[in-house]
Parts: sequence; structure tokens; C-alpha cells
Amino acid sequence: MTRRVLPYRSPSEDIVVASGWSLVTEDGEVPLPESLPDWDYRMDIRLRRSVQVDLDEARAQSGLPSGTALVLATVWTATGSNLSGPAQRVRLTGSATTTVVLDVTLSGADLGGLLILDTVLVLAERRTDARPSSPRRAGSILWSRRESLRLQGDAPQFPMAVIDFSRTSFPDDAAWHLQISGGLASATMGSLLLLVNERNLITAGAFENAGKPRLADRIVLSAVYADTARTMVEHALGTDEFAEDADFPEGSLGATLLSLFDRLFPGQSINDLRLRRSQSPALFASDLQAAVKMFEVSR
Repeated sequence: MTRRVLPYRSPSEDIVVASGWSLVTEDGEVPLPESLPDWDYRMDIRLRRSVQVDLDEARAQSGLPSGTALVLATVWTATGSNLSGPAQRVRLTGSATTTVVLDVTLSGADLGGLLILDTVLVLAERRTDARPSSPRRAGSILWSRRESLRLQGDAPQFPMAVIDFSRTSFPDDAAWHLQISGGLASATMGSLLLLVNERNLITAGAFENAGKPRLADRIVLSAVYADTARTMVEHALGTDEFAEDADFPEGSLGATLLSLFDRLFPGQSINDLRLRRSQSPALFASDLQAAVKMFEVSR
């Protein structure tokens, strides 16, 4: 196991004793699995762990005065949505050994791909009186631990709504519609919205059962995924600013589309794909169908 070398004194690993994360379900707690095969974006994730911190030793070994405020925090990152954020933050000002129970709930709409959980013990605020070898900046890491959980649901990983298409401008009998708004620099989560027609009982039912889908539901979800991927690819290729050398902000629609291209067409250039789509649209449609592995629903 490698240990990060910090430019200041830091305590030994044993000043913090952390239990493993537990997944909190309706049936109780279970140890955090490697993956959740039936996860979908409507499934919030609740996690819990207990952490013991020897505050006196943490300060002493770091060269910090007694009583220095520390913070125990958990930060999450989701590779599927390109989003991240703080999950919980607990300020520690006592002495001796203290126990903290971290209990976090993450919104499924923000997640996707690999969920990375970083638990850290950091300096709470800047210390102007710190020794030269001691941490002094707020947020200086004294201890850290990383775990991950792979989310493998079939449902598209962005916001959706189930509505009656007869009350909209969409065709009454359409099963779904992917709405894309804003420019490529806009935030992904605010730019994409999957609308499902509640009048189409087969499609609406598949999303209702996305947590524990039947074979028929998996087939429907696979078709939705393939069509939404096609729509996103077509949208990207139809935008001149979408190119390999474009620098899109993290978490933006452009960055998400680039990630989608890398996953669907590894090793292929955007210009080549744009030409193929223009010159051989039928072949490009088949290439895209193969890339999204349409109807590959076995587990």
C-alpha cells in the first residue's frame, strides 16, 4: 500500500480507525458491495460508517497545538455524471478519542458510473501560528481513505419525468423523448431531460421496475438507452464546436458528450465519425447500434 508524501507533518494511519461503509437498505445494513447491478438513477444511496479519531495524537504527531479544530468529512465523486460534492462534514474540537458516525444519503439523479467515496481528516481553518513543518492551510489533509461502488443500472443516468404526452407538443403515441437544451458549456444535469409518456404502459412500466427489472423491462430499457445515445451523438455531431481539441468545463454537456464518444467509439476521431454519418448514414446507424450493445440484456 502506497502512502502519499505530504509537504508537512502528518499523523500515522492508526490515529483513525474506520469501519467499512455499510449500504443502508429497507431490510437493514449490508457491507458495501463492489457493485449494484440493478441500480438506476431514481435509487438514492444511503451509506453509513463509524470512525474513531484520536484527536490528541492527530494534533501532536502533526505538530499542531492542542485544541486545534479538525474536520472529518466525506466527499463523493460520480464518474457517470461528472459530478462531485461534500456528503457530510463534522467539526472536531474535543480531546482524547472521539467516535463519529457518518450517515450520508446521495441523490440517485446525481450519480452514475463509478461512485468514489473519500473520507478525510483535515485541518478546519488556517493556522497563522503553525510551525514551518506543520500543516497550516484550511483543508490540509491529515488522513484519508478511499472506497468505491460501481453503479451498473440499465436506465439512462440523467433526470427524467413521466408525463402525459397528449398534454404536450410531442406525438401522443411516442414512448419517450430526450430533451437537450443549452450549449455545450452548460451543466449536463440541467441540459438533459428524458421524458417518458405515461400513456405508453410498457415503457412507463419498465422504468417503474428499473430497480428490479424483468427481462421484458431490460429489453425496453436497452432500446431507450440506445435511442438516447443516438440522439446525444447526433446532437454532438451536428454542433461545429464539438471536437477533440475542445476544452469543455468539467460536468458540462460537452464534457459528457466527449466521454460518451470515448466510450462508444474508442480510438476513432470525431471528424471521421462526422464524415461517416454524412456519407453513409445507414452504416453509421449500424455502427452506433453495435456500440451501445442494443438488446444485450443478459447478466
